[in-house]
Amino acid sequence: MRYLSTRGSAPVLDFRGATLAGLASDGGLYVPETWPTLTPEEIEGLAGLSYAQTAAKIMAPFVGDSLTRQELQDLCDTAYGRFSHAAVTPLVQLDHDQWLLELFHGPTLAFKDVALQMLGLLFERFLRGTDTRLTIVGATSGDTGSAAIDAVAGRANIDIFMLHPAGRVTEIQRRQMTTVLAPNVHNIAIEGNFDDAQALVKAMFNDRAFADRHTLSAVNSINWARLMAQVVYYFYAAVRLGAPGKRIAFSVPTGNFGDVFAGYVAARMGLPVERLIVATNVNDILHRALSSGDYSKGQVQATATPSMDIQVSSNFERLLFDANGRDGAALAAQMKGFEGSGAMRLTNAQSQAIAPLFTSARVDADDMSRAMRWAADEAGQILDPHTGIALSAARKSGLDVPVVTLATAHPAKFTDAVERATGSRPALPRRVGDLFEREERYTTLPATFDAVTAFIDGHGLR
Repeated sequence: MRYLSTRGSAPVLDFRGATLAGLASDGGLYVPETWPTLTPEEIEGLAGLSYAQTAAKIMAPFVGDSLTRQELQDLCDTAYGRFSHAAVTPLVQLDHDQWLLELFHGPTLAFKDVALQMLGLLFERFLRGTDTRLTIVGATSGDTGSAAIDAVAGRANIDIFMLHPAGRVTEIQRRQMTTVLAPNVHNIAIEGNFDDAQALVKAMFNDRAFADRHTLSAVNSINWARLMAQVVYYFYAAVRLGAPGKRIAFSVPTGNFGDVFAGYVAARMGLPVERLIVATNVNDILHRALSSGDYSKGQVQATATPSMDIQVSSNFERLLFDANGRDGAALAAQMKGFEGSGAMRLTNAQSQAIAPLFTSARVDADDMSRAMRWAADEAGQILDPHTGIALSAARKSGLDVPVVTLATAHPAKFTDAVERATGSRPALPRRVGDLFEREERYTTLPATFDAVTAFIDGHGLR
């Protein structure tokens, strides 16, 4: 399997190279040269497998010869052995056609663990026996940071610098990052929003001198290996609900488009996905793009769903690349225009290619709260607000197939919002119950390229 950039001019890499690189050198995102496919019989054969066995089967075509099949299975066994539920991503039934896929049973209580536990192991495996020291830089709107830090803390030959918007993540989310005191972990609170943090990360990758000096890599969903790992739970859930004999829809709370793009990959691989519902909050650039072709930045509004308070959805570029006939040069020009003006219209070809699989919904705070109350009162399920956004969209979809809402975080990560909506204040699981007693360590910096790169230059372990 080879990987090429969405913008067409970066070197073509194998899986190992694409994993270590993260962002392509031309500013694009790596995608597989072709989409592997599974036959209905192969999908049916996943029914009796554990999550780790399913993961190895789904990932194998993307990994190619960068790992042996046994090495890949061993990594999957290790990655998913840390989850608190034996099913890793269990399904919960809400009513006759609404389901939850619980993705928060990993060590940091969020769906990012499913991918980042695997990515941390891949980094370590690919660096073994080399003299390369990898510097991971990332931006987080809440959950990516803690999951990435947990995955690489203390690992050999890796430094991690994680940027979060000061005051715009919950206290639990912040503490899950800043109480990890391993010497290779550096938390930076920037005086700006998530889009500012994400722009700084992209700027660091695009500064060739800085990127080469530090051997940069990414843990955000711009890294293909992270998306690859997220494809697995779409197959795992759908097979348990009757696939390939039955079509399944998924409702996904999303800001950066990574989680829902993994569902698109599953569909391209042959999973019978009826619809992917892109559920946004009032920061609705993705809803506007999918419903009217208007991909234009607005002002970021702070909400009870901070992981979705985004106006630039990095992974949307991957979908546009496929929808544009994989014309890297044309997409590079389109994205350059967007980066310059903050506004872009999807082409007719892109809109027509996207329409059959995707639908979208913009969910405000009132509808989110109503969905959370319904889940608590009618199904006995306490949801985090991001999942409430997706459940609201799912219940309004009108689809006549099973609809799986991705439950992306443990409700205890958003106690205030959950209590406002449901009257219940969820407790942290026992395994992280001492979080508020742990020492914190982080640095606050202005949201400028010079300030952040100077800090990284001065604090990387050498």
